[in-house]
Amino acid sequence: MPMFRLMLAGAAVLAISTQPLAAATAPTVASISTLAQLQTPLPIPYDENADANKEVDAALAKARAEHKRAFIDLGGNWCGDCRVLAGLMELPEFKDFIAKYYVVAVVDVGRFNKNLQIPARWGMVQALKDGGAPTVLIVDPLTNKVVDEGHTGALEDARHMSPQSIMDWIAQWAK
Repeated sequence: MPMFRLMLAGAAVLAISTQPLAAATAPTVASISTLAQLQTPLPIPYDENADANKEVDAALAKARAEHKRAFIDLGGNWCGDCRVLAGLMELPEFKDFIAKYYVVAVVDVGRFNKNLQIPARWGMVQALKDGGAPTVLIVDPLTNKVVDEGHTGALEDARHMSPQSIMDWIAQWAK
């Protein structure tokens, strides 16, 4: 582990790690082992009439107040992978973990032609279009930085992932 050593007036050596803080430990997903076990029909999570700006602003404000990160889910009701993610987020393990570490905002982006001002806030419109749906922005509300930059489209193939691998992905960004 990389360390810096600091001499304090010649008396003591203070070691400071340069590694990022450890992510939260992902709980075991025990309620299901495969996505085929999700309750059907899968949820239709995106409110096509919601005010996305208000939703995201409220999530960021609440995350800041609660010392959590914002979990901004960009997708559409037409998207199977988005609906799988929504179904997983209703499971007790996911619901409890996400509530502990995140404040969620769900944003309908249509077929990548709606509410694009949301990913544009972080320069992520092209990442959304290139990465597909769902695109998940994990935002630190204190710095307004996307902490999962470069990985925002990781769940675009959620229907071919295991429930545990999706939980592990979500947990790696929690603090």
